[in-house]
Amino acid sequence: MWTQRIKTGLVTTTAAAALLLLAACGPSPSPSGTSSAPPTSSTPSASTPSASATSNPPSPTATTAPSPSATATSAAPAAPALCKAASLTAATDATGGGAAGSIYEKLILTNSGTTPCILEGFAGVSLTADANGEPIGEPATRETTTPVTKIELAPGKSAWAEIRYTQAGNYGDCTKTPAAGFRIYPPNDTASLFIPEPHDACSNAGIKLLTITAFQAV
Repeated sequence: MWTQRIKTGLVTTTAAAALLLLAACGPSPSPSGTSSAPPTSSTPSASTPSASATSNPPSPTATTAPSPSATATSAAPAAPALCKAASLTAATDATGGGAAGSIYEKLILTNSGTTPCILEGFAGVSLTADANGEPIGEPATRETTTPVTKIELAPGKSAWAEIRYTQAGNYGDCTKTPAAGFRIYPPNDTASLFIPEPHDACSNAGIKLLTITAFQAV
């Protein structure tokens, strides 16, 4: 009987050893950190729209309306400048006659330039010894009964004012001095024109032989 038990134990032990050997030779188990799921395809599913398909459509290009300042417009013409002596000619017309020792003449200024100019107000008028001489006596007094108007003189056009010359002989205390003509200063100008027209002037102050009105359109 003892021999029988030993044989049975040996068989059992041999079988157990064989099982252990088979287990050692079999495939090792997968590491616990490795997923056994099949790899996911990188191709997007047909049911999932791509990013480009789900993005908002591009907005139309904004059209910027031109600002009023960018609109091409023709520049407004510049206003005419004041008439100056360099672009004027001067003359007198004595057909106005005279009365009570006075002579009435028209002082005529003509635009001799190539562009329009503005004449407005009163000329400065004095009797002078010559074209370059100093004024003799008092300058003309302004006669304000004629209203001042703005006159645009086109090239070749004229305007006129009235000069009244009172005879020097009407003044007993006049120191008579011969004058060669009139020195004319256009309104708002420091340059002058000369009109040769001999008259007696009074060289002493206080005697006013001349008056001048504002210019009027012809």
